[in-house]
Amino acid sequence: MLINKLIKELKDYRLVGTAARKEITNLEYDSRRVTPQTLFCCIVGEKEDGHKYAAQAAQKGATALLVNRELELEGDVLQIIVEDTRAAMAVIAAEFYDHPSRKMTMIGVTGTNGKTSITYMVDAIARQAGKKTGIIGTITNRILDEDVHTERTTPESVDLQKLLARMVEAGVQWAIMEASSHSLELKRVHGITFDVGIFTNLTQDHLDFHKDFEHYREAKKKLFYNSKIAIINGDSNDGPYMAKDLTSPIFTYGLEENRDYSASHENLAANGTSYLFSTPVGSTIININIPGQFSVYNSLAAASACMALGIDIQTVKAGLKNLEHVKGRAESIYNEEKGYSVMIDYAHTPDGLENILSSVRGFVKGRLITAFGCGGDRDKTKRPIMGAAACKYSDFVIVTSDNPRTEAPSDIIKDILPGVVNAGCEYVVIENRREAIKYAIGLAQKDDIIVLAGKGHETYQEINGVKYDFDEKAIAEDFMKEKNSRN
Repeated sequence: MLINKLIKELKDYRLVGTAARKEITNLEYDSRRVTPQTLFCCIVGEKEDGHKYAAQAAQKGATALLVNRELELEGDVLQIIVEDTRAAMAVIAAEFYDHPSRKMTMIGVTGTNGKTSITYMVDAIARQAGKKTGIIGTITNRILDEDVHTERTTPESVDLQKLLARMVEAGVQWAIMEASSHSLELKRVHGITFDVGIFTNLTQDHLDFHKDFEHYREAKKKLFYNSKIAIINGDSNDGPYMAKDLTSPIFTYGLEENRDYSASHENLAANGTSYLFSTPVGSTIININIPGQFSVYNSLAAASACMALGIDIQTVKAGLKNLEHVKGRAESIYNEEKGYSVMIDYAHTPDGLENILSSVRGFVKGRLITAFGCGGDRDKTKRPIMGAAACKYSDFVIVTSDNPRTEAPSDIIKDILPGVVNAGCEYVVIENRREAIKYAIGLAQKDDIIVLAGKGHETYQEINGVKYDFDEKAIAEDFMKEKNSRN
């Protein structure tokens, strides 16, 4: 594509150089992937400034550079100078891939907890309605039935637009994506208009990046400035903030009767949940195979969005019923021989941990044993809060490691322990997570439920920058079999 066509939707820019009519065949923000005829985008990140690699990109044959200031460079390389290279990169990427988001129904989900589950629930309903779907999110990116590896919840704009273009090519009609606070703040979804934006809830998370809760909340709200319809959790304290000043239609969901879409007469059990779903066009009983009141909220959000897009209530009901589980979200392994269960959940925030444990507390017949840790290089202030949450609902707590990243696991555990100690529950510290899982399963008796919280769908453990194989579900199953064979 010619550069002058590529930049036609940029509002304010200045060109330095003479290559405006040259052809671009590649977009990159990583200088290691630059080839001839590349437009290299110089992005300023938390740790690196892409402008440092501009000369290297030019030497490798880049035809043009997207920069926020004029650089002194050798050779005939065009510099496209803009104020905000992230926003400009998103605009250029959309043009380069021929605006794929405009060719599909776009559903975006934001909030602290529930994003992944909601995307899979929307997907199940859409498929029930005969739609061809794609998912972008934490567990995986998926095009129809093909899984595509993901590095982050929401890809950088260049990668995102490329992925959306692949979806269009494959015939996807509905693209359902998690819109993380990072992606909204860093303009990865800049320029995309969502047919529906969904807000789940807000609790403390990512304050290492956003610095305070107000900035975190405002980052989340950015989704709704670019959504044609807003689906808002009316029971959330932050729902009114998300809805304020929006010009698009707003629909609320929740447990209160005055919500547009509401749930009542809930039946929460170990093997799933049911409730009366009330809508502006009638009511029906919804059955889902995922336990917990949080699953009521998640399914309400998905159902509300789909009905706002024209899917009928019976198709919504059938789609939710057919979803067996979401990987790493309240995913249960039952030991028939011994009569206890291991539940794997991604809960890694205070609210997420409280949600899963309070739900299990409601139906566990024996003891609730919880093993959890906190991620390294992330918000440290939530660690003792999570310790207190674990103790509030558990009969026994095992404090262990999660993804320590570059922090010492023992230091992370020290940050957790004040919350545990002050709560006064029975606990043990086992730093090695594999050994912690083995210990928990060794304790399990009939009717007990073990909750392994924090890693969920992840199949690795990140230690000092290295990702080691760590499939928590497989590890738990192995230890369960080992225990069965001993007795």
